[in-house]
Amino acid sequence: MSYQITIQSSGHIYSAKASETVLESAISAGVNIPYGCRNGTCGSCKGDIISGTVDYGDYAASAMSDAEKAAGKALFCCAHPLSDLTIACREIDADVIPPRIMPARVERKVQLSHDVMALFLKLPSTEHLKFMAGQYIEFLLKDGKRRAFSLANAPYVDNMLELHLRLIPGGQFTEYVFNEMPDKAILRIEAPFGSFFLREDSSKPIIMVAGGTGFAPIKSIIEHMLHKNIQRDITLYWGARTLQDLYMPALPEAWAAEYPHIKFIPVLSDATAEDNWQGRTGFVHQAVLDDCVTGLADYEVYCCGAPAMVEIAHASFVKAGLPEDEFFSDAFNYAKPVANNK
Repeated sequence: MSYQITIQSSGHIYSAKASETVLESAISAGVNIPYGCRNGTCGSCKGDIISGTVDYGDYAASAMSDAEKAAGKALFCCAHPLSDLTIACREIDADVIPPRIMPARVERKVQLSHDVMALFLKLPSTEHLKFMAGQYIEFLLKDGKRRAFSLANAPYVDNMLELHLRLIPGGQFTEYVFNEMPDKAILRIEAPFGSFFLREDSSKPIIMVAGGTGFAPIKSIIEHMLHKNIQRDITLYWGARTLQDLYMPALPEAWAAEYPHIKFIPVLSDATAEDNWQGRTGFVHQAVLDDCVTGLADYEVYCCGAPAMVEIAHASFVKAGLPEDEFFSDAFNYAKPVANNK
């Protein structure tokens, strides 16, 4: 059985199978609804049910409150239609690139820090991944589960994919990558996904905020801009706990040294005595606020990292005058670690 879904503001109409979520059917139909995690934890796809009924599915309480649900909201990455629907949500003015499943071979692994690994994946010679800078891929695991990681390479490098993986203690997939994955291993991926990508129709200066491996999609976007000679002013704030957690600072330092329109500001929240850190300290979102005392009304913000960081950055930046629709984000949500019964 399939149902008809109508987006109120645009009048777009598409069909959804009962087995598909509202978001899955939108992606299949080429309708560009904002989304991030696709598993009910980031809240990017939250919208309103104007008419009709849905099965809300499983989602994190932090992504949608009971009060929001009672007010008619739903997370479209989890909600399955139970009838024809009329919904209200933002749409992104960009062409949707349909995700595809393809094999990828592990070309090499490069340890970037004590707990971050760069994983390079080679696609078959006949395959090239079309994607927008900032989007992510999903690994299709043998047990049916998926793991999502942002692409760190720019789209013009479409046959060798670069990912930055942080080791999660007890994390089934990252521990496999760090400790067991053999060279030349063959994996299955589906890509591209996500609505975190550069809006190229704007000329506004950009503030980029990365937390930890949230630097990966930021790297993709900046390298894409450099490749296309897009010279909008960029200020990159990269937040980490200690100095060793800034796992490749030489790269943004080189950007800032070579390109006058790029500034790089690293921020450490828990610098140690051994770090001998002379730079900025505290929370990364606060560093942005401290530097933009006249407000953020004239900026675009691209923010990627842990959900708590993205959430507080969003709230505080909007309060500081950033237009709601000029905040673009991707919140990294980790799979639940496997229990260690040894």
